[in-house]
Amino acid sequence: MRAAIDKPALSSPDKMDTLVEFKRTFNADFCELHIFETHQTTQNISLKFNNLTFTSMIQGKKQVKLENSRINFTYQPGASVLVAPNEEMLIDFPEADECPSQCLALSIDSDFISSFLNLQNEEYAKINDDSTWYISSDAYYISNSLGLAGTTNEILGIMLNDDPQKEHFAKKAISDLLMNVMKSQGHELLEAGKAKGRFAFVVEYINAHLHEKLSVETLAQLAYVSKSNFFKLFKQEIGISPNDYILQQRIRMAKRLLSECMNLNISEVAYQTGFSDANYFIKTFKKMVGLTPKAFQLKEKKFLS
Repeated sequence: MRAAIDKPALSSPDKMDTLVEFKRTFNADFCELHIFETHQTTQNISLKFNNLTFTSMIQGKKQVKLENSRINFTYQPGASVLVAPNEEMLIDFPEADECPSQCLALSIDSDFISSFLNLQNEEYAKINDDSTWYISSDAYYISNSLGLAGTTNEILGIMLNDDPQKEHFAKKAISDLLMNVMKSQGHELLEAGKAKGRFAFVVEYINAHLHEKLSVETLAQLAYVSKSNFFKLFKQEIGISPNDYILQQRIRMAKRLLSECMNLNISEVAYQTGFSDANYFIKTFKKMVGLTPKAFQLKEKKFLS
């Protein structure tokens, strides 16, 4: 489930010098936080930053093209995007007349990022000797985890206030943000099949055997590590525990089955996704999705009809 960012109050149009990408900027020594608002439907707006920039959609909707990579996507709340230095974003705002868009952009000094990565790899090295901390250019689009949304909200609170300790708090919060970005990227790369190494193989195995009983002991053996180290390594690489990841993937598979196979009953979906107890499946599905499996299936059926 994607986590949303807290919504700062929208600016009053009569106090804006432009209705397209009106910008408020908040500075620290090593970063700039921009909050952009657009209240007018428009197309082909160009935007670029000098440093690596973490952006997150707060409200509204954009259509974005990353010019260097020729990638197009719809940008909505619950997602964040990393923009490389000097990469041009071409943006359309298809619904801004009725639903103004608001997006934050945190531009981070390259020296700060290098120092952070060096510190992580020297003092907080991964348990896995053949893996290092790095920010990937292949996972530019990130679904917000609770951790990522939480640190982003913390940064908003720090940067929008004039606390005497602002620089200190901002350094800690942005370091936490970068850590959450790397963990989210690891998850995205694994999901896209772009990751390499022992955990890419373990995740591939999990996704191919969701209908079976999966034990951490078996997964640890596949990764050639002890059970205790496997828990630490997996959470370090993926950002969540092995059991939480398996549960997340089973619910994702269940949603797909409920959407694509309308004739399947709930017990059969539970069985095919590795739940031995249908009642536990229903309870877990409702907790994670917000609807019972049956209600979700009926909603999908109505949407497709």
